[in-house]
Amino acid sequence: MNGYTSDQVYNGTYGEVWVNGNYLAETKSFRAEVNCNYEAVPQARDLMDGQKLTGLEGQGELVLHKVSSYVMNLLSKSLKAGKVPDIAIIGKIDDPSAIGQERIALYHCKFAKMILADWERKKIGEESYSFTFEKWDILDSTK
Repeated sequence: MNGYTSDQVYNGTYGEVWVNGNYLAETKSFRAEVNCNYEAVPQARDLMDGQKLTGLEGQGELVLHKVSSYVMNLLSKSLKAGKVPDIAIIGKIDDPSAIGQERIALYHCKFAKMILADWERKKIGEESYSFTFEKWDILDSTK
């Protein structure tokens, strides 16, 4: 991109999240990333090792204002039975001043924890969930 105006920078206020098709209006922040795993490849007469991609890891974090028990209810029954629920997450940002929207789908998400209680007097309640994912699709992207 050769240039941009300040209005074209995405504002997170226009971000949205769906978990298993349910819209989470209480989303405060959302992040998803793919980390690359490499293995060193030594080569003769070269002091620097090359790097070979050997795997990928999908990780993310979903932070919610504490409004409902949605995530707790989504996980509780399965975890008590020793199972991990199959969760799909869609994240979207569509700032009307930006040059387009971005939308991603994450599949086979696994939350690292289930929060049963977490509150403090005179503090706005929120829940933070780290998760992994196994597959992703880019549904919409900008140039």
